[in-house]
Amino acid sequence: MQPKPGSALVIAGHGSTLNPDSSAPMHDHADAIRARGIFGEVAVCFWKEEPSLREVLGMVESRDVYVVPDFISEGYFTRTVIPRELDLAGPVTMQAGRTIKYCEPVGSHPRMTGVLLHRAAETAPDAPAEDTCLIIVGHGTPLNDNSAAAAKEQVRRIAALGSYAEVLAAYMEEPPLIAEWDRLTRCPNVVVVPFFIADGLHSFQDIPVLLGIEEEGLPAASQRDIFRRNPHAARGRRLYYASAVGTEPLLADVILDQVAAFDAAHA
Repeated sequence: MQPKPGSALVIAGHGSTLNPDSSAPMHDHADAIRARGIFGEVAVCFWKEEPSLREVLGMVESRDVYVVPDFISEGYFTRTVIPRELDLAGPVTMQAGRTIKYCEPVGSHPRMTGVLLHRAAETAPDAPAEDTCLIIVGHGTPLNDNSAAAAKEQVRRIAALGSYAEVLAAYMEEPPLIAEWDRLTRCPNVVVVPFFIADGLHSFQDIPVLLGIEEEGLPAASQRDIFRRNPHAARGRRLYYASAVGTEPLLADVILDQVAAFDAAHA
């Protein structure tokens, strides 16, 4: 990417009032991009943490501002909350003499497929692909089809590559359920990658219990290095459990790719 010393990059995330670690990946990606010296300013903001969405534009001085939502899929937050909080009128908004450029969320970029594959490969480096199933696990909800759409699209792309014997999506709250992973797969090796932006209560506590590799009521997985104890012997299989895909350092490149995609679309 060509340097943009006169532009600011704003990475917008959800954040959490319950889990302070949920914002850590956004700060890490911002630091990595800041170190490259591409933008004059790099800032982060959140819906549930400080700095807030409403105050972030007052924190940057650049007249040209790119906003990249650090979300897995299009939905309520990317279509309603962020535009409302930043007072955006569309992809390009003229605001008090500044140009605000609203990019697509990171999860919708084609490069996310490579990020998922990288995370899966580093989680299970000793698992032969021909004997391995990859499960991309999302939250899912019967109330919103978009909640599962992003995971389904990644399954389609990865399956087309033939990288694994089986590739499927499973969810916490809608069928196919991740709790039934052993019924959904046939391979002796199963790699599970949470399709979430950050490691929070879902990836640290809920999903390990649903997989059967943790017991309910124990301290969070983050406190017991569950991601470093692969593979797990579970239900007669070798199960490899990854940390959330959004913690992958390669996501910094996806953020920059969404900026480049915006420029290409709105040249």
